[in-house]
Amino acid sequence: MEDLAELPKAHLHLHLTGGMRPSTLAELAAEQGRRLPPGLLHPGGLESVAARGWLKFQRLYDAARDVLRGPDDVRRVLREIAEDEREAGSGWVEVQVDPSSYAARLGGLNGAVEVVLDGMAQASRETGVGMALVVAANRTRHPGDAETLARVARRFAGQGVVGFGLSNDETRGDTAAFAKAFRIAREAGLIAVPHAGELRGPGSVRLALEHLGPARLGHGVRAVEDPRIVEQLAERGVVLEVCPASNVALGVSASAAHVPVRQLRAAGVEVALGSDDPLVFRSGLLEQYASFADLGRPGLADLAASSIRGSTAPDEVKSRLLEGVEGWLAAGNPPARRLG
Repeated sequence: MEDLAELPKAHLHLHLTGGMRPSTLAELAAEQGRRLPPGLLHPGGLESVAARGWLKFQRLYDAARDVLRGPDDVRRVLREIAEDEREAGSGWVEVQVDPSSYAARLGGLNGAVEVVLDGMAQASRETGVGMALVVAANRTRHPGDAETLARVARRFAGQGVVGFGLSNDETRGDTAAFAKAFRIAREAGLIAVPHAGELRGPGSVRLALEHLGPARLGHGVRAVEDPRIVEQLAERGVVLEVCPASNVALGVSASAAHVPVRQLRAAGVEVALGSDDPLVFRSGLLEQYASFADLGRPGLADLAASSIRGSTAPDEVKSRLLEGVEGWLAAGNPPARRLG
């Protein structure tokens, strides 16, 4: 569909390093004399990601993150993310960052958050795209580390930090053990947005619902394996940040057509399409929408509106973007011409 970029939307599932342009990665790596693993600069290398799963993905991601040496590199990536999202029609973007992964290069945990927020503010001014930060903990580390990050996030609540997440390998870690960290974040007014239901089945979604109080879930697609979980998601209004390219690359779905977006929407679950890590998966937000072009303009407009409603954007931004969605939908249905 040629005018997908004209459809206003919010992008709610995007990681900082994963949002880097391949050209920027190549330039920074060359400046530093780094050799990058196959798959980062050569898309053909991604064929082994599904076969080798998370470990292959993590190796690629870590190699990319290592080229970000300091504040200037981070600000550059954020500016380019905003530029790319503007081209894709995003009016609001929430970027997920684990500050502990950047702390050594950005002045500690608080320093890392400050650099990212400063970069987001500057990028927003330059592009007109609203940006906000989700502070994410690593579920493969001790829950006490997550509680520390939740307190860091609490310090910046209302200053650009809007949520608290839990990422990395879903097959590791005890979800219930992170309940305190999420309670700290929610009590500060931050929304809970943990990953669940991609590498693990519907049971991981149930655990997140029981212990973490999510407003949104990263992925969540395997909830469809248990109708009772789907019903709970719909009843609670939990938004699923569905990332088709990730599901396919990690072997969760055979193709984008098999990602259960249609089933989830039919059951009343809100779905916000995301690209997760376009650097690694070589598929941006527009490609995620294009994967569901067979839904037609009404279906695509529905997904875009779902993403906007599920965002933490200010009410006036939501209203403006939703009005734009209605305009895009109407533009595809011009009045019938009179005959004779």
